[in-house]
Amino acid sequence: MSAHAVGHGAPTSFIRKHVFSIDHKVIGKQYYALALVAAVVGMFLSWLMRIHLGWGSFAIPGLHLLSSSGAPGDVMTPEYYLQLMTMHGTIMVFFVLTTAPFAAFGNFFLPIQTGAEDMPFPHFNMMSFWVTFVAFMVMVAAFFVPDGPSLGGWTQYAPLSAIGAVGGPGQGWGVVFWATSIGIFCIGQLLGSLNFITTTLDMRCKGMSLMRLPLSAWGWFITSVMGLTAFAVLMPACILLILDHLAGTSFFIPTGLVIGDHVLPHSGGSTLLWQHLFWFFGHPEVYIAIVPGMGIVSHVLITNMRRPMLSHRVLIYSMAALAVLSYMVYGHHMFVSGMNPVSSLAFSFPTLVITIPSTIIVLIWLGSLYGSKLRINSASLFSLGFVSMFISGGVSGFFLAQPSLDIMLHATYFVVGHFHLVMGVAAMFGIFAGTYFWFPKMTGRMMNETLGKAHFILSFIGAYCIFMPFHYLGIAGNVRRYQAFTDDYLIPLVPVHKFITVAALVTGFAQLIFIYNLIYSRFKGPHAPNDNPWQGTSLEWSTTTPPPHNNFGATMPVVYHDPYQYSVEGAAADYIMQTSAEKVHSPDEEK
Repeated sequence: MSAHAVGHGAPTSFIRKHVFSIDHKVIGKQYYALALVAAVVGMFLSWLMRIHLGWGSFAIPGLHLLSSSGAPGDVMTPEYYLQLMTMHGTIMVFFVLTTAPFAAFGNFFLPIQTGAEDMPFPHFNMMSFWVTFVAFMVMVAAFFVPDGPSLGGWTQYAPLSAIGAVGGPGQGWGVVFWATSIGIFCIGQLLGSLNFITTTLDMRCKGMSLMRLPLSAWGWFITSVMGLTAFAVLMPACILLILDHLAGTSFFIPTGLVIGDHVLPHSGGSTLLWQHLFWFFGHPEVYIAIVPGMGIVSHVLITNMRRPMLSHRVLIYSMAALAVLSYMVYGHHMFVSGMNPVSSLAFSFPTLVITIPSTIIVLIWLGSLYGSKLRINSASLFSLGFVSMFISGGVSGFFLAQPSLDIMLHATYFVVGHFHLVMGVAAMFGIFAGTYFWFPKMTGRMMNETLGKAHFILSFIGAYCIFMPFHYLGIAGNVRRYQAFTDDYLIPLVPVHKFITVAALVTGFAQLIFIYNLIYSRFKGPHAPNDNPWQGTSLEWSTTTPPPHNNFGATMPVVYHDPYQYSVEGAAADYIMQTSAEKVHSPDEEK
């Protein structure tokens, strides 16, 4: 362990303080702002898609300004629908669900929760954000190339993604921009993961053993280990895809592929190679999005329950088990690829096994909540919503773990409903919980609780109204990438799509409540009553609000207790800070 200063003083210029900052707290805020902009863009694209799915011939005013060829007369073409779907999925998965819970909150709070003055490699930290920002700009720039962005989906399956412009609108430069953006994004995540791992292992203050780290810090640490290996596989895959486009290689294009009565001049490639490379990253990515939320939600719930979880250690071990098992189950995304039945069984079994640590985590949450006097506030409500969404979305995973069932459901809305609940909405609820909880520490001001609770109610009901019917559509055979429903068996499902569209629009407008609350509270919200408004015990609540440049001022913290000492018998107060030298007997204290 080390608590040495990182060796950089407070910035003296506006540029160094707010733009090219090497302060982890500023970088965390920059990541959060980027994720917020990306979320607004992704939500707007989803509105366009849902309006088209509900009323296919409706002319959306001004849509031709986004793409004259993709929306002649403001009516979306089938190809442009797929292009918007690709951009929506990519932006949300990479630039929101990965960026906000891990890079934003982790950058701000991991050094503080470990008792460090900053990240060990502050310049790498600054680079990680600006590399990610460049990646986002490259992705958005794909809207402005002649054929628009790619239409290959966020998974970019080969050979469609590799054959170039002959594959359709956006399959030329659109794919090149997509692969370039994601390749750059991977570099940023690798730089960030190195910092997170080193901070956790090397920068802890005196008395801060690993098991004395809060669950949120464990979530970021486990995620950084996953990111270091997962993004290291996706980045070369993107490079190979770019080479297939620009250098005439054939990594993902097989011999004798015929497009438009012409044999493509490629040979020797493997279309399944892309799937193996992508999903070796892709399934850990699910947990890269959700594990930080698990840590954040556990941290928030404990503070509001005023008692620790049933088992701090088992929660940590279960999150670590999810990380390890996530690399063993990626093949269940490929059950429909012609996989050998023996291989299908080999991936089906660990897919069922991975539900065990997930179930343990849920049972610990529910068992800890049972009988507790939970403080009801915006942060705790979104934490409960996270638990609900994780359970509801996870249950449908049992069906998809069976090859015989997955083959029937794989290309339908059932899968879309599953991963939107368990990965998308759950992770977003974790982001909201962290925002309402840590906003006072980050800004020195409080968010409006009435608006926060309204935001939760509308978001919670709206999410179920949107994504639960997806499962019913999937069972009815609604193919997920269809942009129009003209087949006889799909026509009766159109009213369901209209209901979902209305729910999506209402839920989307509910997020404007959050954005208003966030911005208004940042500048005009009431000041936090003290440095510890939630009466928390971990190190972020032991420093001033907002924290100073080196996090703890002139005196670095010394840790005496486990992170969650609440309602301890014989204690002077309801809680004991980690930095308190008060000696009490607690069965939860580290032996």
